[in-house]
Amino acid sequence: MKFSVIVPVYNVADYLPACVDSLLAQRCDDWELILVDDGSTDGKCPALCDRLAAEHPGLIRVIHQPNGGLGAARNSGIEAARGDYLLFVDSDDTLEPQTLETLAARVEESRAEMYIFDYCYVTEAGERPGEPRLSAVSGKPVTLDEEPELLLDSPSACFRLWHRSLFADGAIRFPGRVWYEDLCTTPKALLRAKSIVQLPDRFYRYLLRPGSIMRNDNLRRNLEILNALETTRAGFEAAGALERFRPWLCYLAVDSVLAAARRVLLADPKAPYLPDFLNYVRSHYPDYRENPLLPRLGRKKRILLKLLEGERYRLAKTMFSLANLLK
Repeated sequence: MKFSVIVPVYNVADYLPACVDSLLAQRCDDWELILVDDGSTDGKCPALCDRLAAEHPGLIRVIHQPNGGLGAARNSGIEAARGDYLLFVDSDDTLEPQTLETLAARVEESRAEMYIFDYCYVTEAGERPGEPRLSAVSGKPVTLDEEPELLLDSPSACFRLWHRSLFADGAIRFPGRVWYEDLCTTPKALLRAKSIVQLPDRFYRYLLRPGSIMRNDNLRRNLEILNALETTRAGFEAAGALERFRPWLCYLAVDSVLAAARRVLLADPKAPYLPDFLNYVRSHYPDYRENPLLPRLGRKKRILLKLLEGERYRLAKTMFSLANLLK
């Protein structure tokens, strides 16, 4: 079997039908869909998953398990998958109908261990605000050594096709019950992959909605980005690759903590843990200011970095709140 599509499901009865419909619309025959019901408590999702499987026997399989978080649900799908390649789709998102067909053709051409593709944001009103693009698209197999820029693309597991060999010995799995599980996992997989192909195709439609994990109001959980960054740093160190990729990992750390700190200070500039974000960078990359990649942050991020360095959180909130109003 060529593809296993893994969809974690947790209390998303309003969104799952559209997700599954987009998968059933794929113009490809050699694939399976694994719905992992991660202990849904809404009284709807378990039965909905079972009904979908009954309607499409041989194509859709269902796993019911106690709640373990998004990472644990993905891991269950990995263990159950029969396909040579794995694709992760969040249950409130959708795929373009040509996704699997096009990926199958690309696989036949290059047999790479990872394929990275593009995505767009959508709202429940159907708009597409901001069309993010990959930093570079070559279409040819590369390694992370050849293209360290790959570390700076979105780490989302959903924006790539994974060969099952990347998960073969259990060394790479998604952590459960955490935020930033992709940042914990994807960089290590990039380092491990012997061949990576970037594609220009925009296959994935990422739904922006208030109730999604990364848009909820639990501010303190933004600190979990520090655990993710440390997991990545330690993984590269264990592989003997830390010094080789230090500039890129340093930039990734700075850019990541700026994003997390900005979310916190816009809501609560008095949060006592705000210094923790930059302190992580200072501790592990004390020469971060000398990183030749740092100017790539862009003007707004460089201003935010300066304000965080001076612990001028109220001013940062005022400036960036105003910037949001002027968009």
